[in-house]
Amino acid sequence: MEQLNWVYKNKDFTEDMIGDNYGFVYVITNLITNKKYIGKKFFYSSKTKQVKGKKKRIKVESDWKEYYGSNKALVDHVSLYGENKFVREIIHLCYTKGEMTYYETKHIFAVDAVISEKYYNDWVMCRVRKNHIRKK
Repeated sequence: MEQLNWVYKNKDFTEDMIGDNYGFVYVITNLITNKKYIGKKFFYSSKTKQVKGKKKRIKVESDWKEYYGSNKALVDHVSLYGENKFVREIIHLCYTKGEMTYYETKHIFAVDAVISEKYYNDWVMCRVRKNHIRKK
């Protein structure tokens, strides 16, 4: 089985662990500077495809296996230092897009990531309703 370089609960995360989860919240740590980035990523998205003259929705895998965040400074550091100088850790598996947004924002605020020099995060947007969160 291929090495995906994502860690979840101190174990390598594999495709067969996705289950019915929509995506995940993660922390990427720069091992040289110890600077971190908190983000979210979905496993699949829906695309529309023309089939026999009709539009059909299909599920397409995202780039989550190779993903290193959307923050420009982080992406620049990954290019500069190399992927092997970063640890990618899944901190929360989520069943819905709203749940991903909620937990990403919760983690960002819990550590003051937007105002801390210890994090790459420089902005946060959140719009979540109570019914977006799956009850455990």
